[in-house]
Amino acid sequence: MSKHTLNIDAQAVEFQPGQTILEVARAAGIYTIPTLCYLKDTTATGSCRMCMVEVEGARTLLPACATAATPGMVIKTESARVDASRRMVLELLLASGNHNCLICEANGVCELQALAYRYQVPTPIFAYPSDRPYEIEDNKYLIRRDFSKCIMCGRCVRACNEKQVNKAISIGYRGPDNKIVTRADLTYSDSDCVFCGECVQSCPVGALLELKAIGKGRPWETRKVRTTCPYCGVGCQLWLHVKDGKIVKVTGVEGAAPNQGRLCVKGRFGYDFIYSPDRLTMPLIKENGEFREASWDEALDLVAAKLKETIAKHGPDAVAGVSSARSINEDSYQMQKLFRAVIGTNNIDHCART
Repeated sequence: MSKHTLNIDAQAVEFQPGQTILEVARAAGIYTIPTLCYLKDTTATGSCRMCMVEVEGARTLLPACATAATPGMVIKTESARVDASRRMVLELLLASGNHNCLICEANGVCELQALAYRYQVPTPIFAYPSDRPYEIEDNKYLIRRDFSKCIMCGRCVRACNEKQVNKAISIGYRGPDNKIVTRADLTYSDSDCVFCGECVQSCPVGALLELKAIGKGRPWETRKVRTTCPYCGVGCQLWLHVKDGKIVKVTGVEGAAPNQGRLCVKGRFGYDFIYSPDRLTMPLIKENGEFREASWDEALDLVAAKLKETIAKHGPDAVAGVSSARSINEDSYQMQKLFRAVIGTNNIDHCART
C-alpha cells in the first residue's frame, strides 16, 4: 500500500490511508496531542475534545482522534488557539463533578489531573452542580462506581462493548442528565455485567475503582511486578501492584499476548485467596479420622501405593483423574498421558472451577 505525506509541527510525516491524525502523530513519536476519550483499538468518538488541533485551511479546530489524515495536511498540535480550547475543556470537565484530588483514590494516575497540571488550569470558573444527585455504587466487593467523578468520556462503554464484547453498559439519558447505565439503569450487580473489570482499567479518572484496593496504597507507594495469571492455561499477563509485600490490585498488561490487557473476573479480582488463613501449605494425610501434616515425599508415596493397590484389585477403570484449570496446558497433557498410557483408563477429566 502506497504511503502519503503530511506535515505535523513543521515535520514531514508519512502515513497509510485510513489513519487518523492522532494515529499518524503517535506512530511518528509525536505525543503533544492529549486525549481523554480515546481508547486504542476501539471506535473513535471525539467526545472529550481534548485532542483538538489546528489544520491549515480548516474553519474550526478538528479532533485528531476522529479526523482522517489526508495528503498535504499542515497540522499544528500546539498553538495559542489550541491551548485555549484545551484549557476551556478542562475547566468544564473539572466543574462537571466532584474532582477532589487530595482524597481521590486515582490521585497520581488520573489523566484529568495530569492534564490540568500540564495546562495549569486554575480553580474552574464554572459553578459545580451541587444540586445534581450523584451517587456511589459498590458492587460485590469488586467495583466502585462514583458518578460524581465521571467525565462521560465513554471509554468504559467501548471497553465493555468492543474489547470484551460483554455489551453490559451504555450511555443513557440526554443532555445534562446523561450518565453511564447498565441495562435499565440498574446496578452492576443486577445487570449483565460479568465483572471482568475492563471498564475499571479503561477509566481515565476515579469514577471506576477496584473496591478491594481502596485505601490500600497510593500509586506511588506500590511497585509493579509482572506475572502470569494462575487461574487457567491461557497464560494471561498480569501486573501485580504490590505494597509492603502484599498485592494491592491486579491489572492486565497492555500490548502483551495473549490477553492484550484484558482479564476475566478471576484474573483481576481473585488474588486475595493467597492471604486466606485457611489455605493449605502442606500435604495432609488422614489417619484415624483426623488429618496430620506430612512431607511431599510421604504423601506422593502414599498416593502411588493406593493407586497401585486399587488397580491391581479392581482394574485401571476403578481410578480416575481430574486435572486442574490452574495447571498449564503441558501439565494437563501429561496428566491425561499418565492415565491413558500408563494406568490404562480414559477416566480423565478437567475441572474448570478450581
